[in-house]
Amino acid sequence: MERRVQILTETEVKRALMRLSYEIIEKSEDLDKVVLAGIHTRGIPIAEIIRDNIEKHTGKRIPICTLDITFYRDDLSKKGELPEVKGSIFPVDINGKEVIITDDVLYTGRTCRAAIDSIFAKGRPKRISLCVLVDRGHRELPIRPDYIGKNVPTSQKEVIKVNIEEIDGKTDVEIIEKEN
Repeated sequence: MERRVQILTETEVKRALMRLSYEIIEKSEDLDKVVLAGIHTRGIPIAEIIRDNIEKHTGKRIPICTLDITFYRDDLSKKGELPEVKGSIFPVDINGKEVIITDDVLYTGRTCRAAIDSIFAKGRPKRISLCVLVDRGHRELPIRPDYIGKNVPTSQKEVIKVNIEEIDGKTDVEIIEKEN
């Protein structure tokens, strides 16, 4: 049995992503040297929304790379089933660029570490930043986001579920508590 509670509505998610877009515009030295790198699965549509927001307000279209971190995970040998590999796509040279990793939830930091390894396998950016919709805490690695949509303190029994229209048929954020 589980209990689900909506903690962000669709409007609140859109507002958070708009704010993140503005923060990226403000903090970036040169938007022509920014590349968004969305982590499969929900980090990609988040990157697309941020890119579209930035384009609406600046006229600049930021390129997007898609990161498949499957082979960079440190828990790959612990997974019983074979992972689905989607492949990373780098349509632009990332050398010397500011790469902003986008993801839905930051938890232990291991996914982000794998994303960084994936990026370095393709080139040497000037800087790597992290943009997450939700930071739930419980870090196991020294990783912190540069751009945060919402901090949501959680217990280890709870799960944060980000729903994105293109993938889940709705947009919101839920907290799920597993009941014993």
